[in-house]
Amino acid sequence: MVSKITYPAAYKVKVPFARSVVVGDLVFLSGCSGQTLETFHVSSNDVVEQTEVSLDKVKGALEQAGTTMNNIVKTVLYLKNIEDYDRVEAKRQDYYRKHAPKLIEEPPTDTLVGVAGLHEPDMLVEIDVIAVTP
Repeated sequence: MVSKITYPAAYKVKVPFARSVVVGDLVFLSGCSGQTLETFHVSSNDVVEQTEVSLDKVKGALEQAGTTMNNIVKTVLYLKNIEDYDRVEAKRQDYYRKHAPKLIEEPPTDTLVGVAGLHEPDMLVEIDVIAVTP
C-alpha cells in the first residue's frame, strides 16, 4: 500500500508539474534548474549562477514540503558540460556550508550525469533530490 501522496507546490502552466512530491517520509524533487520561477527562463549563461538558482529552488521546495536541505539523502546532478563539475561542486559546497552544514560532514549519495542537453538550450545544470522529513 502506498502512503499518502502530497504535492506541496504544483504549477499549472503549459504542462502541469510538481516541484516536489511527498510520499510517506520521503520528499522527491525533480528538475531544479537554473530557470527562475518568475520567468521560467535561465538566470544567466554562467553555470555557477545557474547552480545557485537551482539550489535556491531545492531549498525552497524542501521547506515547503516541511523539511530542510540538511535532510537530503540523495542528489542527482545533470551537467550539460561535464568540465564544469569542479566549479559547480565548489558552489554546492559553499551553499551547503551556509544552508546545510550537516551535508558537509555527512554528504548524501551523489550521482553526476553528463547530458547532451536539457529542457532549454541555455540550461547548463539541473538537480534532482530525495530528502526525508523530520
